[in-house]
Amino acid sequence: MTTATEAQRHHFAELLGQHQGIVLKVARSYCRDAEDRRDLLQEISIQAWQGFAGFDATRAQFSTWLYRIALNVAITRVRAVRVRQRHHADNHDIDTLPAADTTEDAAQLTQLYAVIQALPPLDRALVLLHLDDCSHRQIGEVLGISASNAATRLHRIKQQLREQFADTPTRQG
Repeated sequence: MTTATEAQRHHFAELLGQHQGIVLKVARSYCRDAEDRRDLLQEISIQAWQGFAGFDATRAQFSTWLYRIALNVAITRVRAVRVRQRHHADNHDIDTLPAADTTEDAAQLTQLYAVIQALPPLDRALVLLHLDDCSHRQIGEVLGISASNAATRLHRIKQQLREQFADTPTRQG
């Protein structure tokens, strides 16, 4: 087995650093507990490094490739620890949310992450990619589904969320 060169390690670290937001966003959306998020971040990084030799920049952008790895690792982990998570259902901390301009923005951001965390794993991935302004084609590439399937699923998720919040009073500004 060949060892990675220093240049390969540096290139990987540079790319991962540039796209760390992807990994943070996925971890935040799949883990409620801060320690679990750190573990998932590390697991995603390890899996990305192990797969980096197979990364082909002519076939996919690094961000798309990294999203696919991060989501696959997160979904696999969710499936593996589902029983354990049931015992931790009272964890509500989301302590690493991005900074918000106002208290109201922070509350809305917290609510958004709570809604995302309540979704099934694949739907969670779809919403994250959509919120990151990925096209239906890009979402399909990351998740291994067609662009039309991504569009249909997103439409259904949006419809479900609208129905879920239909009775929630909104403040008129």
